[in-house]
Amino acid sequence: MFVLYEEDGAFKAGTILADNDATLQVENTHGKRVKLKRANVLLEFRDPGPSDLLARAEAAADELDIEFLWEVCGDEEFAYADFAAEYQGHTPTAVESAAILLRLHSAPIWFHRKGKGRFRKAPADILQAALAGLEKKRQQAAAIEHMRAELVAGRLPAELAALLPQALYRPDRNRPEIKALEAACVDSGLSAARLLLKCGALASSYDFHYNRFLFQNFPEGPDFPAFEPPVTPADLPRAEVAAFSIDDASTTEIDDAFSVTPRPEGGWRIGIHIAAPALGFARGSGLDAIARRRLSTVYMPGNKITMLPDEVVQGFTLAEGRDCPAVSLYLDVTPGLAIVAEHSRVEMVPIVANLRHHDIEPVFNDETVHTGLADFPWKQELSLLWDLATVLEAGRGKAGGNEDRIDFGFSVDWNIDTADGPGHVSISRRLRGSPMDKLVAELMIYANMTWGKLLDASGIPGLYRAQGGGKVRMTTVAAPHEGLGVDCYAWSSSPLRRYVDLVNQWQIISVLQGTPPAFAPKSADLMAALRDFELTYAEYAEFQRGMERYWCLRWLRQHGRGEVEATVLRENVVRLTEVPLVFRVPSMPLQLPGSRVRLHVEHTDLLDVEVEARFVAILAEPEARDFSEAGFGFA
Repeated sequence: MFVLYEEDGAFKAGTILADNDATLQVENTHGKRVKLKRANVLLEFRDPGPSDLLARAEAAADELDIEFLWEVCGDEEFAYADFAAEYQGHTPTAVESAAILLRLHSAPIWFHRKGKGRFRKAPADILQAALAGLEKKRQQAAAIEHMRAELVAGRLPAELAALLPQALYRPDRNRPEIKALEAACVDSGLSAARLLLKCGALASSYDFHYNRFLFQNFPEGPDFPAFEPPVTPADLPRAEVAAFSIDDASTTEIDDAFSVTPRPEGGWRIGIHIAAPALGFARGSGLDAIARRRLSTVYMPGNKITMLPDEVVQGFTLAEGRDCPAVSLYLDVTPGLAIVAEHSRVEMVPIVANLRHHDIEPVFNDETVHTGLADFPWKQELSLLWDLATVLEAGRGKAGGNEDRIDFGFSVDWNIDTADGPGHVSISRRLRGSPMDKLVAELMIYANMTWGKLLDASGIPGLYRAQGGGKVRMTTVAAPHEGLGVDCYAWSSSPLRRYVDLVNQWQIISVLQGTPPAFAPKSADLMAALRDFELTYAEYAEFQRGMERYWCLRWLRQHGRGEVEATVLRENVVRLTEVPLVFRVPSMPLQLPGSRVRLHVEHTDLLDVEVEARFVAILAEPEARDFSEAGFGFA
């Protein structure tokens, strides 16, 4: 005697070895012995054999028309055996009964299970909904297969083209387009970014990194929304000075300028002039909302995303040949460079020159300031400001020689195409701490310190940079900055580029003009702006470092560099000599920090922004001095 039973959702057949009324000992077709409750037995039969029954029943079930079975079935719950007898018109054989059972069980959309061997036909409305859903899934599966095949063949499906940013940077794995992309990645052995680059969805690896930053930080795009134009300040006094700025060639947001005016009683009046966009629009305006959303200009090699619209920048930048609204700090300096008086005012400042680093540095540099300056325009003013900067630096307790570190400048010519996409990068080297750097830095430090003290003394809140115990933080309280050696330091010298500086400028202007401040004491909005700025500014800085790393790899590929020289920073971490690229070299034997080594570049990856290099030789041991290379930490 044989039985058909269900176990773990599957139908099985076996031979009865012992019948104990309530239970049966059964040996299934695989030779396994099981104990069954009689209630779990669906069919007892004598022929054919268990294996033959299942094979023949499955074949017969495939021939049964499920739609016909549904139509001829009654609406009430039924046992499969009764339905088999009714369907066959005679007492069904074991194969016929099993075929009906298997067919009903395989069509849960058409027949709902109500117990062991018992079913009920699905109501017509529920059936139609289920069939529609099944058809939708079938069509979706076909669409996924079509998109997968297109991607594997190197073509971008139109459906996926509309979802590119999400597909790359925040994929919804429930969408069919993403399922197709993931399947194509498995079939091709490529990551999503590499596969889409191959399909032409990305113009270059640069687009992958830049578009990811936009997706995460500028989901509406880098373009500015509509805004009310700023108000041109009226009735401001005109300063009797001839001011000039000092910036690199790419600077368009010129925030600061200087003036040197002789005093009748001897000495000079030194002017530090800061562009004043805070005069053009108020807190709560549309332009404020734009600046509050962006919080800072985003810098990267070959590109930038400004905090303020170009029209606003051009209206307030300290461009030569015009009078510009500014907040000015004047220092009365004796012939011995002692500061005997200082005062601030809001005014129109005539800008007579925009000096650029590449023009001035050849004649005004670390060598010429000590050996004697040649004649050139602005020689006297720059020399005086350099001497004053040296005094200010010593006054902070920071006097010393120029820092022996290199700053790298990146420029990208987008008109030149390379094998890796548009853009030909040039990377220049410049010694940090040049006279121009120190001149500008010291005067800005002094202005930010002075205006920070002004706000604190006036009881007007501001945003400060403070440092204690080696930790730098933003705060609304005037606290010392130990690293700079000042009592307080309020960022206020770059209002065209940083929201913190713009906020502080509103507050400074309120003190100077005697008007209510934009942010009252204990303002929750001021604290929120501080928190948001810190987070956003850090994200922007991380992106800038990442893009500089990317362009370093482009530079290596562009110049076909195989062997390169590097300096060991620590363990197996090195920094290349020609470009500021820091990476690990696992094959390098342990070297002293500061050692110079030769490496062979094996591979560069522009999507993962990684470089693989092999150690070749040691070139030189470190000299007996500090090679900590602060500022060039591992990226």
